[in-house]
Formats: sequence, C-alpha cells, structure tokens
Amino acid sequence: MIVNVLYFAEARDRAGRASEPLEVPDGLKLEDALALLRRRHPELEPLWAHLAIAVDGVLAPRGAVLRDGAELALLPPVSGG
Repeated sequence: MIVNVLYFAEARDRAGRASEPLEVPDGLKLEDALALLRRRHPELEPLWAHLAIAVDGVLAPRGAVLRDGAELALLPPVSGG
C-alpha cells in the first residue's frame, strides 16, 4: 500500500521535499512507518524527539494502523510571536 508523507517547516527543509509516497506492507503500524522514514532520511534525526505526527489530519498514537492512501504528516514545533 502507499501512504503519502508530508513534511512541514524544518522537516521539509531537511528532507529536501514537501512530500513523498512511501510504499509499505498492508496493516503497517505508524511506528514501523516512522522507522522506515528514519532510515530513509537520516538528516531528520535531530528532529524526531520533537516531531508531532498526524495521520489524516489527526495526531496519532504510534500504534495506529495505517490504511492505503493515508496522509502521514511530520510536524515540527512552531515558534514565533
């Protein structure tokens, strides 16, 4: 199945793209998809501890099961005033 990974702010800058498709096995858990992304994009390593992860627009627990066509968003903390 394919999930669409969306990168925002510093995650987008480090990954060098705003989005990408990620082919994963059916029934994959979010935590396993994130492990695949960590291997694919080691440049994101400094951000992982601070990223919020949303699936289809909702913050998701790491044990959530992904569905085909899901949007997985990596959301760095926002700062500013």
